[in-house]
Amino acid sequence: MAVIHHTTMNPGKTALLAGWLPTQPWYAGSGSAPELHRVGGFRLDDPQGEVGIEFMVVTDTSGVRPVTYHVPLGYRGAPLDGGGPALVGTSEHGVLGTRWIYDGAHDPVVAAQLLALLQGRAEPQAQGESGVPDHSVTWALGSGPEGGAFAAAEGTPSVVGQTAEATVLGVPGVPGLVVEVTRVLRAGDRTGEAVRGTVTAGWRAPGGGRSRGPFVVLRSTGA
Repeated sequence: MAVIHHTTMNPGKTALLAGWLPTQPWYAGSGSAPELHRVGGFRLDDPQGEVGIEFMVVTDTSGVRPVTYHVPLGYRGAPLDGGGPALVGTSEHGVLGTRWIYDGAHDPVVAAQLLALLQGRAEPQAQGESGVPDHSVTWALGSGPEGGAFAAAEGTPSVVGQTAEATVLGVPGVPGLVVEVTRVLRAGDRTGEAVRGTVTAGWRAPGGGRSRGPFVVLRSTGA
C-alpha cells in the first residue's frame, strides 16, 4: 500500500506540468503559457512499493476554451534507465527527498499496473489518502476473440504509437489489441465496434459539476 505524505514538493506538480505539457504532441494549447488546475485523478499501488503511480487530471484555462488533460505519472527515487525522453522533471519532496517524475505511459511499472487495472487485478486508490479504494473508477471489458488472450496477458505494455489525443501501447503477446491512454479528456462513454474495454473516472468540470469519461480504452486493431 502506498503511503501518501501530506508535505511539500518543490517545484509542485502543476508547475512541472506547465513546462512539460506544451512539448507534447497532444497538447491543444494556443501558444500561451498553460494555466493549470488539478481537477481529479486516482492512484494505483506498485506491488514492489518502489514507484508512486498517479493518474492526474489537470485543466488548462489559458485559452478560449478550457482543455482537460489526463497525465499518468511515475514517481521514482532514482532515475529510470533510458527514461530521459519521458522525464517530466525532478522535485524535492518534503519527506522522500528528490523524486524523478516520468510520463507514466513510458514508465514500465506504471504501464504494467495499467494492464493489471484493465484486467481487474489492480484496485484504484484515492488520490490523496492512504489505503482508501476509489470506487468511482470503473473498468469494463467487452467481448471479442482477443478476450481470453488479453485476460492472460502478462508483462509490460510499451508505447507503439501516438494520436492527436492518445498514447497507444501494445499489449504483450496479444497483437490484435492496443491500450489507448487518453490524453485529452472528454465527457461521455467511448463506444464502437473496435472498443473492447474502458477505464472510466471522473473529474471536476470547468464552472462546477462533475464530468466522467474514459481515461483508458482497450481497442481491437483487427490484426
